[in-house]
This record gives sequence, structure tokens and C-alpha cells, in this order.
Amino acid sequence: MAAGETEGWEAPQKILVILAHPDDPEFFLGGSIGRWTGMGHKVDYCLFTRGDKGVNGKIVDPLELAKLREGEQQAAAAVLGVQSVQFLNYEDGYLTPDLNARREVVRVIRTLKPDIVVSCDPTNYFHRANRINHPDHRAAGQIVADAVFPAAGNPLFFPELRVEGLEAHNVKELWLSLPIAADISLDVTATWNLKFEALKQHKSQIADVEALRKNLWSRRTADSSDEHPQFLEHFRRIIF
Repeated sequence: MAAGETEGWEAPQKILVILAHPDDPEFFLGGSIGRWTGMGHKVDYCLFTRGDKGVNGKIVDPLELAKLREGEQQAAAAVLGVQSVQFLNYEDGYLTPDLNARREVVRVIRTLKPDIVVSCDPTNYFHRANRINHPDHRAAGQIVADAVFPAAGNPLFFPELRVEGLEAHNVKELWLSLPIAADISLDVTATWNLKFEALKQHKSQIADVEALRKNLWSRRTADSSDEHPQFLEHFRRIIF
């Protein structure tokens, strides 16, 4: 089997996961989130949108859908032991990497003061052979990367935040999920079922729970077996 790597953190870390939509944290790195909370690290979520366009071929009330998905995300986060979930209330599907969005993320970083920030790879346009990566995913990754460096740690960026009492804060590491080129892979076999239980909370997005289970099971490493499966989650890791 492929060997899972370790984070090498000697003390509990404050981890902030910043992604585009409800269910992104669980789908992208739910096993790792469960691993981290189980190890005693503190995990918080910040999501740009409330998922108000998260339907396929249906016309629904976007506000009602957003309310539903917000509740589903809170429930999924609770399964994984996440401390808090906040939404920046950008409109689903229309996220762009502009200065206003960057300022909002810098505000969140300077407020929560995380050691580790996790987002997704903004350069990954085609994360599967038959799939285009959602533009919100890519925009979220770019906004977060630009907020982490150089803005969050430089007091001359967004001085209006200092007026709010939010001083510069340097993040120690940035982790990018759905990477084009991973440089660390975590063994999340022990928390794979927890990831599944968290994903099941997103009922509006999952029409067939058994199909989801089979899909997740199919992601075991090629050199593991049905009797002894191994699951890995992959990241690009930047240590500052």
C-alpha cells in the first residue's frame, strides 16, 4: 500500500478551511478534517456561498435552497467535530477573485488567527478526465491564496481592517485540496466512514446514498484490497 504521510505538527493547530460551497469541505477533504479534529486540532469553516444554485435541471427558490444547504452544512460539520461554520454570502456561481472578496478573507483570517489555512488549487481547471472544475472552486482558491500572502500578514494591506482592531496575522501553512500536483498525501482510512456520515447530511445534493457509498469505496488506493482498503487525501502544501 502507499504510505500515508504525517503533518509533523508538534502542538494542536488552529485550522481554517475556506471553500466555495456547502459540501465542498466534506467532498474535498472530509477524511482529513475528521483526522485533524480527532488529533485534537481546532477546525473552523468559512464558505463563500450558501449553495443557492446547487441543483441539476430544476427551478427552485434560491433563498429556500440556500437556507436548506446552510443547515445541512452545519450538520455535516458537527459530524466531523468542526468548531464553527460561517458564510460570506456571495452568490453561488458568480464568485470572482476581486479585492472585495480578498478583503473579506483577510478579515476572517485576522479575526480567527489560524495556523493553517486550507482551500483548493486555483490552477486546477480539469480535476477529472470528464469534469470541468467549478469556477467558484478555482476563484475561491485564488482569493484565499492571495489573502494568505501577502495581504493577511502585511499591515499595509487593507488598513481599514486595523481600524476594526484586526492586526496583521501570518499563516504558517497553506494547504490546497484538489491539487494538480500533490506533495503530501494523508492516510484517512480511519476516518473514511466519518466522511461518508458527514456527506450524508447533504441530503439535497445526494439522490442515492448507496451510489455515494460505492463511489467513495471505489476511491481506495489501487494497491489496497476490499478486505484491507486504504484511502488517501491529497494536497499541495506550502510552508511559509
